[in-house]
Amino acid sequence: MQNPIVPDRYSRAVCSIAVLGLLLGAAARAQQPGTASTTGPQVVQAVAVEQPLGPVAEQIREQVEQWRVAHAEVDAATSPGHVVVAFYEQNRFAPAWTGPGNVDQLLTALGEMAADGLDPQDYALDELQRRRGVLLDPLATPRQRAQFDLLATDACLTALLHLYRGKVDPATLDTHWNFDPHQFDQSRGLQAVRDALARGTVGSLFERARPRPAQYGQLRTALAGLRTLAAQGGWAPLADGPTLKPGSRDPRVAVLRRRLQQGGYPVGDGVGDLYDPALEAALKQFQREQYLVADGHLGKATLAALNVPVAARIEQLRANLERARWLLHQLQGKFVVVDIAGYQVVYYRDGKPVWRSRVQVGKPYRSTPVFKSEITYLTLNPTWTVPPTILKSDILPKIRNNPGYLAANRLRVLDGQGRVVSAASVNWSNPHGIVLRQDAGPGNSLGRLVIRFPNDYAVYLHDTPHQELFAREQRPFSSGCIRVERPRELAGLLLDDPQHWNAQGIDRAIDTLKTQTVMLREPVPLLLAYWTVDLREAGRISFRPDIYQRDPPLLAALDRPRASPWLSTVGAAAPPAQP
Repeated sequence: MQNPIVPDRYSRAVCSIAVLGLLLGAAARAQQPGTASTTGPQVVQAVAVEQPLGPVAEQIREQVEQWRVAHAEVDAATSPGHVVVAFYEQNRFAPAWTGPGNVDQLLTALGEMAADGLDPQDYALDELQRRRGVLLDPLATPRQRAQFDLLATDACLTALLHLYRGKVDPATLDTHWNFDPHQFDQSRGLQAVRDALARGTVGSLFERARPRPAQYGQLRTALAGLRTLAAQGGWAPLADGPTLKPGSRDPRVAVLRRRLQQGGYPVGDGVGDLYDPALEAALKQFQREQYLVADGHLGKATLAALNVPVAARIEQLRANLERARWLLHQLQGKFVVVDIAGYQVVYYRDGKPVWRSRVQVGKPYRSTPVFKSEITYLTLNPTWTVPPTILKSDILPKIRNNPGYLAANRLRVLDGQGRVVSAASVNWSNPHGIVLRQDAGPGNSLGRLVIRFPNDYAVYLHDTPHQELFAREQRPFSSGCIRVERPRELAGLLLDDPQHWNAQGIDRAIDTLKTQTVMLREPVPLLLAYWTVDLREAGRISFRPDIYQRDPPLLAALDRPRASPWLSTVGAAAPPAQP
């Protein structure tokens, strides 16, 4: 395939021959209208004759082939290195970066990757700037030009891929991860890059690669704002001291007012050291968003949340920008999202939230997994079969301490064939071959309703008898399942049958105390996701506690330096000086 950007003399010659042939054929038909000519001028056929590569293309071919041999065992057809190989093979190894216009757009776009929480040096920005002089230096060798071209192409394609689907492979951080990566058509993607190079619009590629949902732009804007604040010195820490309460006077009030104002909270027009009602309302709003007791008192927990440094909040935003690149493309149509760190479940229709409810999630040592599934059916008045882990760690100690525990909790003992056996026949110090099943009805650990979806972790959305725990600000109370505060409302949305399964119909079916399975007419996608930021009004961002400590390993992977795989191939020969 000829280079679409800089055609050589052979390309122009072939094109001229082809045009000449068409003109001659048209002239012959014009001389004898309505007849087929057998004696007139013959159409000249353009025959493409394979030409030797130019010196720069030859150098690119040689280095591409060296790379392919060195990575022959790597099965990663869509990795940046393999995409670079495909790009040049489809382009007959012709250089792509032949003028300063596209190169300058590329360098600018790579510098702006920092606004996405990514490191521009992962894309060899300094090295490209150092080598840029080869474009205008008549003494630059073909090898130097080839080296620059390979680095520029690798930087461009890798950065676009990272914006499109994330830098970090989430499966390396979480064994439960089963979300489909953002798919892309390699052939169309490479053609888009070639078209942008031909039109001189390389910079536009980067904006098109970013996630399109507005949430991504809000996260980028928040990151830029915090970095500006950090450059100005950040926010001043609040000094420790007695709990600060509304109506009191304290020198720390002015610092608190400024701190909340910097976080985007409306603090009113108050001045001085009086803790006034406007400041109290702002602090309560902050406390609610931090999942703290919203009492308006500046105690130790609230003080600690306020004093998290700006630098740490910047890192938190970077982690969630990467999660956004993994997940935002999944949010389409009708689906349910369990927001684990936000302790809520949200039902979306046409990509927009139409219902939400508070949830309880897994304890830190029994964390709710992150994965994707499809809700397929509901169980009304479910029984509960005790999972082995809960039996061993939670139930057995209680049975040993209290012989009446089984009866009090309506737990039956079943053998391996599902037959009920006497609890007295079991050696509870070392039981084997049994399972425990709790009868349906009030007090059942799953409540009166379970929303089920295929998974390997025995995790469900379900009702719970522990309704009082929904009043807590932070709710990591379960053994991994998701306890829903208003599950009947969600069931009605999922069944989507106002005639038979409206609120009254669901209540009547549950009131029968009969265990009943109800299939959904069509599966509804379910995403169990983990975010440690939240989008608020007017573009403001609030921050959540990282209850499972998932941000640090993600940030470590995000910060792991990436060296271009072409640096070892192209070498480190000094380029010509910048003009």
